Amino acid sequence: MNILSIETSCDETAVSIVKVDGQFPDASYEVLGDALHSQIDIHAEYGGVFPALAKREHAKKLIPMLTKALEQAELLHEEASELPQEHVEMLHELLVHESESGMTEELITFFQTYEKPDVELIAVTSGPGLEPALWVGVNFAKALAEVWNIHVVPVNHMEGHVLASIFDVEEDDKLVQVGFPAVSLLISGGHTELLRMDNWGTYEKIGQTKDDAVGEAFDKVARMMGLPYPGGPEISRLAKLGRTANLPEYAALPRPMLHSGDLHFSFSGLKTAVRYAIDGKELGETDMQALARDFEDAAVEVLIKKTQKALDETGAQTLIIGGGVSASEFIRQSFHAHLLESHPDVEIYFPNPGLSTDNSIMIALSGHARSANASNPAAARLIKADGNRNIAE
Repeated sequence: MNILSIETSCDETAVSIVKVDGQFPDASYEVLGDALHSQIDIHAEYGGVFPALAKREHAKKLIPMLTKALEQAELLHEEASELPQEHVEMLHELLVHESESGMTEELITFFQTYEKPDVELIAVTSGPGLEPALWVGVNFAKALAEVWNIHVVPVNHMEGHVLASIFDVEEDDKLVQVGFPAVSLLISGGHTELLRMDNWGTYEKIGQTKDDAVGEAFDKVARMMGLPYPGGPEISRLAKLGRTANLPEYAALPRPMLHSGDLHFSFSGLKTAVRYAIDGKELGETDMQALARDFEDAAVEVLIKKTQKALDETGAQTLIIGGGVSASEFIRQSFHAHLLESHPDVEIYFPNPGLSTDNSIMIALSGHARSANASNPAAARLIKADGNRNIAE
């Protein structure tokens, strides 16, 4: 079957068409079409994602991304036909909050121009994420489902990151058959959490951040240092230079909650320590490099130590690391080096770099998993965005 997947949880508008052959979790997946629009340039002047702008941009870009993905998949076929009045009224009612963007009229034109594509399921991110942004994607998915008369399944964004990390795109386009129990570390701009996985689709949250997510801390520290958004890659670039030059320590930064005895995280204190370290000072280039390295070292040490503790407590032989921050070269190298020494039997999985940040391919993977687990296929029909929760709740 072909799955149409939609992702609008933050600042990427993404639509994919993924062909599925087989049953979850043994299926193979072929990406037929993949369209993504990033809003980074729009939000850069704010130093972070501005929800109202993200919502507006999703409403403007969803139909172009849908058209592009269907065209890539060779599933976009013209067939002029009148849209029934009941569907026109439904679209105006459903998309009333997107009316200012012209989305409703544009979607009506789309339906009247193109025939229903060969798609059997729609998967859409329903949470967690920015609520205004999520609702644009959810309502868009509901509109497509109503007019095309196909099922739509709500997907948890974080499960998408888990599955993207074990999607073997270089070999046979299948999910790696991991051993359970497994531990998953999800690190992004909005989340830092540890999950225990006892089976496919079974998650228990065993650790999470008490304040800032690690990616959020990277961005905020970068802003303090006058670096452009997104700040994470800039911090890592400077840190690499400081590490290569073996610069002396700029600031003795704390490792928050490192010895708390639990699996929770906190990065707010680390961020504050950086603020105190630079308060009133003029930072030179080598100062920037040393401070970036000191911060990155502190943050990554906490991630590694907490993850090692999670592996010890669960006895897991599989570690899955996902989310946008997992794209960091230093994080990947550090985890491999430290776990090779402390947990040599643990298999570590990172996503392909193109699947580490938010994307709709991971939503298709999770959508297939969710539909496979539904005891009643009709139960997958999305009535409201009730998936706007954390993964293990």
